[in-house]
Amino acid sequence: MFDFEQHLLELGAQTVLCVGDLMLDEFVYGEVSRISPEAPAQVIAVSRQEAVVGGAGNVARNVAALGARCLFVGVVGDDQPGRQLMSTLRGEPHIEPYLVVDRARPTTRKVRFVSEHYSTHLLRADWELSTPIDAVREQSVIDHALAIMPRAGAIVLSDYAKGVLTPRVIRAIIAAARQTGKPLIVDPKGPDFTVYRGATLITPNRKELADATRRVALSDAEIAAAARELAAMVETDAVLVTRSEQGMTLVVKDAAPVHVPAYPVKIRDVSGAGDTVVAVIAALLAIGADFEPATRAANAAAAVVVGKRGTATVSAEELRSRILPAASLASQSKIVFDWSVLDERLNEWRQHGQRIGFTNGCFDLLHPGHVRLLAEARAACDRLVVGLNSDASVARLKGDGRPIQSEQGRADVLAALEAVDLVVVFAQDTPLELIRKVHPTVMVKGGDYRREEVVGHDIVEAMGGEVVLVDLVPGYSTTRLVNRSRIPPTSAKTKLRS
Repeated sequence: MFDFEQHLLELGAQTVLCVGDLMLDEFVYGEVSRISPEAPAQVIAVSRQEAVVGGAGNVARNVAALGARCLFVGVVGDDQPGRQLMSTLRGEPHIEPYLVVDRARPTTRKVRFVSEHYSTHLLRADWELSTPIDAVREQSVIDHALAIMPRAGAIVLSDYAKGVLTPRVIRAIIAAARQTGKPLIVDPKGPDFTVYRGATLITPNRKELADATRRVALSDAEIAAAARELAAMVETDAVLVTRSEQGMTLVVKDAAPVHVPAYPVKIRDVSGAGDTVVAVIAALLAIGADFEPATRAANAAAAVVVGKRGTATVSAEELRSRILPAASLASQSKIVFDWSVLDERLNEWRQHGQRIGFTNGCFDLLHPGHVRLLAEARAACDRLVVGLNSDASVARLKGDGRPIQSEQGRADVLAALEAVDLVVVFAQDTPLELIRKVHPTVMVKGGDYRREEVVGHDIVEAMGGEVVLVDLVPGYSTTRLVNRSRIPPTSAKTKLRS
């Protein structure tokens, strides 16, 4: 049996090779409140824009977000979007890009116009060329992939039908993967799936499955039958059918089909959810997981990313939180590692006129002093946000041997407290950046600080907020508890007698 909790830490030691169609995903957010006087078209008042690595590059981003390493091979044009993608990928510490430049092709670029309020896509504009890359670029892609494949524990072919994964490229990579015994996952595209013959796992959606097999695939039984036919057609070990709100169906050779229901979530954006699925499966197959636990983890990961806006990723911590037993979900839902979801949580509270409080710390060993601080902080506001130093941040601040507990463990303990409404992990040495993000009405710190010493007091007060200092509980500090725990039992008794 694959113990996901036990193997989660192993994700950081895994390497996934991803080859496929790279693109630049841009999102333009705003509100629509009028029709243009020039034409019968809606006018979007732009409030913000963002650009992220998309397509197969989003698979790489998701692998990296899990803490694993991704070796990425793709093609870009000799243009500004291509240079932007190259710069972004090279700046990702967990992604090692091998990009082939094709001066005859534009970099694939997709711009989506999104209603900020309703989270609906209004329009998408594409710049792309779907013709196959030429023989010279084909060989470059193959050479890069085969040269770095020995370093990978699993391979992903992310096919968006933009011309990078030609039959020649696909056949060469699948043949090499089979020869080395490495699992290869295909996210397919196109009418003829036989080109993927020999892949370990193929992940069509329901419509792609129906088109590829030319048969009805609506019910569980129909989807399972079509998946078996596809598995025989492409000589693959397993087929995973993604079914949107109906979850997933896994069909493995010589085994009964497994239907995994979708998590009940509020869907905000499905862009790139398939990329997340293949990234999680690849990382887990690299560890040695079987198809079913990898599928269930991928299903949980998809539930996380569709609840975010834009082309999103899922972290190992978010994945762990999602697949914990139901009894743990109440506290786990209070933990935030990805700051991109903060605004929505905070805006909901503000819309109800609630005062948002903030405090922060390492909270390495929770003691009565912490409990009083948190209880009084919660009494001063309607919703309390606790900033929690990450493991790396604590180590820099406190030195060797700290933290005693991991950031996940410390966050779990804080989230279980009734006084705490949200725990946000930050990697910086001070919470200043997080304070700017939260914009609290009330900031609470221990009485060992003076108001002017509290980091961010000027930001809070400039917005009309206040700083509250709470009296400490005498005799309690984490450092003192740690030092006391290191005293040998006999020495402790001697000190007590003296």
